[in-house]
Amino acid sequence: MAAVDSTQRTPAFRQVLVEALREEASVWLLVVKTLIAFFLTGWIAMRLALPSPSSAMLTTIIVANRQSGMVLAKSFYRGIGTVVGTLVAIVIVSAFAQQRVLFLLSLSVWIGLCTAGATLYRNFKSYAFVLAGYGTALVAVPVINAPLNVFDSAWARMSEVLLGLLMSGVVSEAVFPARMRDVMRRTGREQFTDFIAFVRGAVGGVVPREAMENAHLRFVRAAVTLEDLRSSVVFEDVETRARSNHLRLFNQRFMATSTSFQSLHHLINRLKRAHRERAAAALIRLYAPLRKGLDGPLGAGLAAQALLPPLVDARKAIDADVVFLRASLADAQDLRDFDTGAALIRRFADELHDYVESAAALQSSRPFPTISAERVRFDRGNDFLGAGIAMARATLTMLALGAFWIQSAWPFGSSAMLLATVFAGLFATAPNPTRTTWIVMLGYLCGMTMAFICLFFILTQVDGFGLMAVCVFPFIAVGLVMMFTPKTASFGLGWAFGLTYLLGLNNIQVFDPAHAINDAIAQIIGLGAAAAAFVVIPPAVGSPWLRRRLMARLRGQVALAANAPLPGLRHRFESVNNDLVSQVVAQTEPGSADSRALIAWALAVHETGRAVIEMRHDMAGRDVPDALRPYLATALDRLARFYTSPDVATYVAARDAVATAISGVFEHDGQAYLLEHLSLIRMALLDSESAVAAYMPDAPLAKEIAHAP
Repeated sequence: MAAVDSTQRTPAFRQVLVEALREEASVWLLVVKTLIAFFLTGWIAMRLALPSPSSAMLTTIIVANRQSGMVLAKSFYRGIGTVVGTLVAIVIVSAFAQQRVLFLLSLSVWIGLCTAGATLYRNFKSYAFVLAGYGTALVAVPVINAPLNVFDSAWARMSEVLLGLLMSGVVSEAVFPARMRDVMRRTGREQFTDFIAFVRGAVGGVVPREAMENAHLRFVRAAVTLEDLRSSVVFEDVETRARSNHLRLFNQRFMATSTSFQSLHHLINRLKRAHRERAAAALIRLYAPLRKGLDGPLGAGLAAQALLPPLVDARKAIDADVVFLRASLADAQDLRDFDTGAALIRRFADELHDYVESAAALQSSRPFPTISAERVRFDRGNDFLGAGIAMARATLTMLALGAFWIQSAWPFGSSAMLLATVFAGLFATAPNPTRTTWIVMLGYLCGMTMAFICLFFILTQVDGFGLMAVCVFPFIAVGLVMMFTPKTASFGLGWAFGLTYLLGLNNIQVFDPAHAINDAIAQIIGLGAAAAAFVVIPPAVGSPWLRRRLMARLRGQVALAANAPLPGLRHRFESVNNDLVSQVVAQTEPGSADSRALIAWALAVHETGRAVIEMRHDMAGRDVPDALRPYLATALDRLARFYTSPDVATYVAARDAVATAISGVFEHDGQAYLLEHLSLIRMALLDSESAVAAYMPDAPLAKEIAHAP
């Protein structure tokens, strides 16, 4: 028996060991690549006699990443931030060369603005804002007593940073490059296969609400992840840059198709709950041809292209079946339900075909002639009040340290300000910036301790760049290993920063223990000030207050659908919805009450908002009787008010306004298309399992799917 147990355990142990060794090897490969860039940059900087080679070397640590695309993307935005920060530093120094108070005030406000900008983005664009802020400080603060040297300081700063970025990019591309392109393609295939498989499995009709909610979260994450990858891969891959708009279009079509899919199944589920079996069964039969259209191997590329002809046939079959199935229904209410669902099925079939077509086009060697050339964007849902809080925190922190520096005439006050500037901006968007800053500060202290030992007990005994590199290698390698290990990343970041900064490697090395100790104390005080600022003015990220604001913004998307200009509205609505949901999901515990409320509201907003947008598009392309327009405008206005400020009164007003508009449509011939949209909106308002159920008054009308006479 023992032998059997051992045999059973061996494969698992071997698998765990292989996975551990593979992960350890990937970490050390990244460490080696970073160290090559680190020392190569230092050697070139010293050969060029740059003022601070250590700044160039530190840049290689900051932009280090496993994937080449990430390195290039981060380098690109760091370069932009450095250039902007340098130019602003020249302006500030030129304007307030003799006014220290105004100098510090303008610098603090600028850093606050950059910190606010960093909170509005969740990719490397935010890094450009952070760099523009503390890059200004790195150029301007050291020359506060010698303003005429600002041009030399600016040139040196730009040269050092750009050299570090260049070397990081070259090494990342030349030494065992890891391509983000492969990750993006795999993510796109997984998005496609997951969605098509889910649609194929749902052809039977009713999809449990829990399954739909879980699928919605997967689809949201897939859309946001693909956009984040695309924004990085364009830096490393020519083909991705050429097809960037097609990738956006593929993602936008995915979001639109998934919304129509969810709306369709919510409609069928509501009809089932309301015992409208005939209408529900007819819609399920009408939906059935899509099952045949989706048969075949799953995957993007040739498999996607092979799905196109069957989907065309499926759309034709649906059009043919509509007449037959509608004729099988005699009840007027069943007919209205069927017409609403049939219009939704047709919309879904068209969008599904377009989505599959875009998937096939991405893998084709030649662009599809039918693919739209429309420029699409992935808009983000940003909270400007939260950005204002981040701005106030960074500005006040800089002002407090600046005031202390002026009053105390502390020789090392500039070091404290620089460190506070860096980390106040760098961690402004972190979920728990106070804890992160304290961990980084502990790592920074350990790194500076190691730097002190290396500098004064080892480097004093050697000469030449080669021996210097050999001596520094074990100290910096330890920090990099921790930095590239997820559990110790923050500590390792502080270690690598503190070690590199205090070493201050240069052509002519200065060994001054007193200066090093005082500089280290100043840096720790700067880090402590940044951590204290996050305590005094807590960040909005992760707070219940911000979650409530994001939820309100999500509900407000219905108002956007009702009032915003139509050009590009579909893309804007879908992308902002997905971005807002992904933000709140990241800040809520899975399965919690907040998470369930988020998903419920997200489904309601997606369904109602899309119905409103489609109705407005149809209204814009057709002649709507003047007598009917006031009813439609009132319905849209009441819907926007309810979703913006939900309560019983606004719910009743929206429900009644939609019912009134439906009654008005019955009085005008040739407006059946409006009835389809309005009926879908009304059913969503009367769904007892949706988020809006909490605002339904205790009346029979709220207990079932009701229809206007």
